[in-house]
Amino acid sequence: MIVAIDGPAGAGKSSIARRVAERLGFVHIDTGAMYRAVALLALRAAIELGDAARLEPLARGADIQFEPGASRVLLNGEDVSEAIRGQEVSGAASKVSAVPQVRRALVEKQRRMAAASSVVMEGRDIGTVVFPDAAVKVFLDASPEVRAARRVRELEQKGEAPSSSGVAQEIRERDRRDSTRADSPLERAPDAVYVDTTAMRLEEVENAILKIIAERAGVSG
Repeated sequence: MIVAIDGPAGAGKSSIARRVAERLGFVHIDTGAMYRAVALLALRAAIELGDAARLEPLARGADIQFEPGASRVLLNGEDVSEAIRGQEVSGAASKVSAVPQVRRALVEKQRRMAAASSVVMEGRDIGTVVFPDAAVKVFLDASPEVRAARRVRELEQKGEAPSSSGVAQEIRERDRRDSTRADSPLERAPDAVYVDTTAMRLEEVENAILKIIAERAGVSG
C-alpha cells in the first residue's frame, strides 16, 4: 500500500510521514532527502547544479537508504542525516531537483522502494507523478509565514543561527522554483485531500491523516 504525502517546504511532511509510518508499521520514504543527498554529492564534487550530463550518473549511482525505524539517511553507506539538512544543501537540492534527468533517476529508485513494502512516501510529486494511482493522497500545506518559522526553529535546533528574513526568502524561492519547473512541478493531485496545518498541532495533523487513510483504504493505526 502507498500513502502519498505532498506539499511545499515547511508544511510538516517529514515529521507527519514519519509518525504515520510508525503508527501503521509502514516504511517512511522521504524523497526530499533523496534529492538532498544528490545535492550533497554534487556540492562535494563541485559539480554545477544544472549540469545534467554529470548529475544524472551521480543520481543513478547513489546508494540511498532509509534505516527502518529511524530517521537516518544513508548515502553510499555514510550517515548523512545531519549533513543534508543545512541551508546550503537545501538550496542546492531545489536546483538539482529541477533537472529532469535527476528526477527520472530518483523516481525509478522510489518506485523500486515501494515495490518492496507498504510505504508512506512524501515529497513534491508523489501523488501526481511517482504514484498517481496511490490508494491515499494527501496534500499538506501551511501559510508561508508559518512554514518559514518552522524552518527557522529546525535550523536553530541544529545549532545554526539563521536569518528569519533569509529563510523566508529561501522558502519563497523554493516555492517558485518547485511550482514552475517544467518537469514534475509541485501541484496538488485532483484526488488528494488538502490539509492546512497552519493552526494545527503535530498530533492533530497525524490523527487527521490516519483518519483519511482509514476512510480511503480501511487501514487504521
